[in-house]
Amino acid sequence: MHRAMMVVSAAAMAVVTGAGSGSGVEAPGAGVGEGVGQGASEHGPQQGPVEADVAHHGHVSLWGGWLAVRLSTGNHGPSDLAGATARLAFSEPPAAGQRLPAGCLWGGDRVVYCQSGALRADGQDSEFRLDLRTVGDPAEVSMDITTVWNGGAEDLNPDNDKHHVLVPATGDLYIY
Repeated sequence: MHRAMMVVSAAAMAVVTGAGSGSGVEAPGAGVGEGVGQGASEHGPQQGPVEADVAHHGHVSLWGGWLAVRLSTGNHGPSDLAGATARLAFSEPPAAGQRLPAGCLWGGDRVVYCQSGALRADGQDSEFRLDLRTVGDPAEVSMDITTVWNGGAEDLNPDNDKHHVLVPATGDLYIY
């Protein structure tokens, strides 16, 4: 089962990384060599590894079989990035057949991947809103958020792009 989930996750990432134009999902690495994602300046590409600080923040609530997620992905710098991909994993499966916002795709029955556009250092966040029906009416759902792609940048503060949120079915916003 674990191996099967790894295959599903790898296939989902292949879809994200192989997405073409018009899909709403920019392929990772797009913009590389064009300044974004390479820490470029007016004097040409930066030498050495690119350093950036991807961060995910937002809130999630659960009530009456509905799960509402707000995911903001930002970059605290110092280098610009072509984008980042977040993985949202849920302890309870959302109902099948639901549409996701542009830039997001299913990676299994409990996993969603969302890819931001270009992230400027200390720039505005990329934001996604997901309104998902759950299977049944669970008393609680836990959600894990992690960065699975950041263009190969070195992130010296990885703690702000990994979250575990327990969401009781109270309708309250649980902030991460």
